[in-house]
Amino acid sequence: MPRRERRAVRRVANQRWPTAWPCPRPEAATINGQRLPSNPCPPSFAEARNARQKVRGAGLDPNYWYAVEVDERIQPGQVTEVVFWKRSIALFRGRDGRLRAIENRCAHRQLKLSLGGVDDCQLVCLYHGWTYDGDGRVVRIPHDLFGRRVPEFRIASFPVRVRYGLVWLFPGDSALAEQRPIPEIPEIEGPDRWACRPLSFTWRAHHSMIIDNVSDFTHAHLHRKYRPFDDAQLVRCETAGDSVHVAYDTHVGRGRISGLFVDRDRINTNHMRLCYQYPYQWSNTDDKIKHWLFVLPIDERTTRTFFLFYFESLKIPWTAVRIPRAAMDFVLRLANRLLIAPLLDQDRGAVEAEQEGYEAHWDAPIAEINPAVRAFQEVTIRKWQAHLDRLAPQASARVTPAMQRTP
Repeated sequence: MPRRERRAVRRVANQRWPTAWPCPRPEAATINGQRLPSNPCPPSFAEARNARQKVRGAGLDPNYWYAVEVDERIQPGQVTEVVFWKRSIALFRGRDGRLRAIENRCAHRQLKLSLGGVDDCQLVCLYHGWTYDGDGRVVRIPHDLFGRRVPEFRIASFPVRVRYGLVWLFPGDSALAEQRPIPEIPEIEGPDRWACRPLSFTWRAHHSMIIDNVSDFTHAHLHRKYRPFDDAQLVRCETAGDSVHVAYDTHVGRGRISGLFVDRDRINTNHMRLCYQYPYQWSNTDDKIKHWLFVLPIDERTTRTFFLFYFESLKIPWTAVRIPRAAMDFVLRLANRLLIAPLLDQDRGAVEAEQEGYEAHWDAPIAEINPAVRAFQEVTIRKWQAHLDRLAPQASARVTPAMQRTP
């Protein structure tokens, strides 16, 4: 081999691989003496050979409403990027206060429109100033049109709503948006609503791992510092359509902090009901302590979550006196910062480590023993497969005669 080529080979072999590489280093055959699989990357949904590989490659059906942002974080005149399963969307609020969402690309040169700015109630591309309305139509081109009128270009737009302090987007078929309602949570609406403050986190993990985590109460060991629950015994696991209903006999709110506020004399904290109501998840303790989780799948290893925790009431520490409803919002803000957010951060650390473990050992034998987790995964796989099956005829229809093989 010529000297120049040998030097090139050494440079490639010795270069530092990026720390964010999603799979083990492709040139390595072993790590610590253990053989790596011949394909270092986890398989796609279509390539998967078992349920775990299937669910870790599955997306979520776009024909549902998904929480994509906390409402108060987008002010009039602001634009932000949100991503649903690798599809980038520009979400912006016009000067009229109304939110709009369109595909995050300029029809001209494909720049992300979220790099641009908001002009009144329209979105302006950073590059040439092409301007779009909330329906995705090009309404203004500020430069020379070479003797032409403004072309009738249009990009996709998406239905948007605001509810429970969250921005909701329907990324699928807009015609179905009215048929698939946003979940009803009557306790946090109206004049006598319960206090509720959204919590949002981004996890470097697949969305199914997060659903597994928040519905699997056998990981009390992780939370032994805060003890939100312990001694959990699964007493129900039932699949009904697109939902999985689960119940645990457990002890809720017995930690050093939570135990000061939870009124166990008035609330039965020894039983909890949970449900994976695809694609959402909720829990209920004696109709007094509740939560919802909404996941936004970004890709196979990134998910954004939106948690809503709400309580009918809590008690003043070391007393039996209930905290007045007017003060609950302040107390919940404090609880989110001192207890709930640190607790979820423990979950996030563990789940992100699980993601890394899966990427390194995706072909290892499955060792899951919780039937509830298996039930969640079966629903996710079935719903994603149904979505892909619906897309198949559309994909076939897009094949032009020139692309088809001749006999």
